[in-house]
Amino acid sequence: MAVDYKRYRFTRDDYHRMAEAGVFKPDVDVELIDGEIVEMNPIGRRHIGAVDRLTATVVPQVRGRAIVRIQSPIALGDDGEPEPDLVLLRYRADFYTESDETPEDILLIVEVADTSERYDRRTKAPLYARFGIPELWIVDLNRNRITRYLDPTPDAYASTRIYRRGESIGPLAFPDLQIPVVDILG
Repeated sequence: MAVDYKRYRFTRDDYHRMAEAGVFKPDVDVELIDGEIVEMNPIGRRHIGAVDRLTATVVPQVRGRAIVRIQSPIALGDDGEPEPDLVLLRYRADFYTESDETPEDILLIVEVADTSERYDRRTKAPLYARFGIPELWIVDLNRNRITRYLDPTPDAYASTRIYRRGESIGPLAFPDLQIPVVDILG
């Protein structure tokens, strides 16, 4: 006899109420992906270092032109609130305190992966593409490379390119900003 498993989907409002009620353990990081609450992998030293290097490189170069959000949630529809490692948002004087960002405000998402590369590629990349995020980088610390995803479609990104040590990469929104891959990978 086949068993049907019942799945419960949550909205962003449900998710926030659950957090306020203390449903999630304080030492467990979670994010909301397509209505499902997903536990995030613990962040290791290499991951932290890559995020810190990227932050140190990007923040001074986009100050006043974009907002850099580090390991913080972004609103994707009514049932999504992932927490990318780095997001470049269109500059807004209120720094998004008056209302959530929209997908149109998101210029670039960067996911740093040591244990999460497969999840970032198979789950998060299609999610970001579906919401029309113009550019995604997955920094793969195990393979020492950065994969750049462009041209979002409803199902996936139409084009990808891999960048390695010795090359530079820059956000589409800021062509003047070219970052040596080694400055991100270490």
